[in-house]
Amino acid sequence: MNREVRYERLRPTQIRQAREDFPVLYLPIGTIEWHGLHNPVGLDTLKAHALAIRCAETGGGLVFPPLWFGENREEALIEANLGNRKDICQIMGIPEENLAPGYMRRSPHQQNMAYIELLVHMLNQGQSLGFEVLVIVAGHYPLIDHARAAASLFQQQRWNNRRNAAIPWVFTGYELVKDRFPAAGDHAAWWETSLLMALEDETLVDLSTLPADQNAVLLGVGGNRPPHQATSEAGEQAVQLIVERVTEQVRDRIDNPSYYRGHGVKL
Repeated sequence: MNREVRYERLRPTQIRQAREDFPVLYLPIGTIEWHGLHNPVGLDTLKAHALAIRCAETGGGLVFPPLWFGENREEALIEANLGNRKDICQIMGIPEENLAPGYMRRSPHQQNMAYIELLVHMLNQGQSLGFEVLVIVAGHYPLIDHARAAASLFQQQRWNNRRNAAIPWVFTGYELVKDRFPAAGDHAAWWETSLLMALEDETLVDLSTLPADQNAVLLGVGGNRPPHQATSEAGEQAVQLIVERVTEQVRDRIDNPSYYRGHGVKL
């Protein structure tokens, strides 16, 4: 049995021991978003959380509970796309005006800024708990930009005339393995569906809902390879490579912290 790495499930002495062994904290973030009829709407966050757990189990560290909410709901979201909204609302059984522009009662800019502040809050909390490297795992790809913005703000903070000691880093996963998986980084197609099948209970995915024609246009699905070709085996190969490269990056930040301080460092 793998050791427990989920922060909220550990007792204080267990947390301290794990942190002293390897002072890295993973912060998975995602969203609730349409991912075709064959995937659950929580795919992004489920993926990020499970991937963070794999990284912590393999290389050390602990994992905070995932953040499901707070992101901009009117931009960079399948339900916000004017070409998809009507059909998605019909299938979900809600009026289209429920997702009309302005439905979040805050401007997209206000939503973005509030979310970035929330991420900075999470980074500050992680640092206050004694962790030296703070890794945001963005399951929903657009959130990597907000996470990097938060990491930059965190880097610039001063407290009692001292800069923050912890080192932030952000990844989604696909950008780390594009050299080996050219089709990586799709939306609800072969890549994401395979990852979820490998990381979670395969019963969450139902490929039988897909039409027989692999060239058929699927609502809210995009990628170079259709989800029909998704397998847990392919997902597992990708997961193992992501975990390997993440743990290398994290270890380097632990061993060489001076390389990751200062202005303009790679986030």
